[in-house]
Amino acid sequence: MRKVLLATRNKGKVREIKKILGDLPVQLLNLNDFKIDIEIDETGTTFEENAVLKAAGYGKIAGILTMAEDSGLEVDALKGEPGVLSARYCSGEDGDRTNLVLKNLKGVPSRKRTARFRCIVAIFEPKTKILKTCQGKMEGIITEAPRGENGFGYDPIFYLPKFKKTNAEISMEEKNKISHRGKAFRRAKKLLKELIC
Repeated sequence: MRKVLLATRNKGKVREIKKILGDLPVQLLNLNDFKIDIEIDETGTTFEENAVLKAAGYGKIAGILTMAEDSGLEVDALKGEPGVLSARYCSGEDGDRTNLVLKNLKGVPSRKRTARFRCIVAIFEPKTKILKTCQGKMEGIITEAPRGENGFGYDPIFYLPKFKKTNAEISMEEKNKISHRGKAFRRAKKLLKELIC
């Protein structure tokens, strides 16, 4: 079975991605499995640049087919913030970052709280230097307070009008069907099949 490195330490992301790629004949490893403690600096100004930096950087270190993703929340009323800084929007934990978004949106009516999650996946094969990318996005509205216990990151404040729930109120199975990450990794799955055959 071919080993593939998923360049993340985020347990929530690993769980979601393993569900999506579950039936591929690969052994999906993450940075903790490889005991890679080097951090690739995310110096890109776009999600795609950061995904490519991580896939190529970690792929060269591990020497195996590597997938990396960069994703985040873009809030229209905040001119696209937190964007590529989503995981580093402020110090602290997920709750601190969601609270900062809510604070920055104080007084903004719901019709103007439109937002999207965007995800770019980069796949790098160090032996052949093949590099491929794909993307996915998910539209929603930022709530006025967190709701739900599922998911991670900004999920408790990302409202899905079709479901009348936040990302943190739907199941992982439902989320994977419609999420930015689910869409991007289903596209990545097709690219992976081509590379491992």
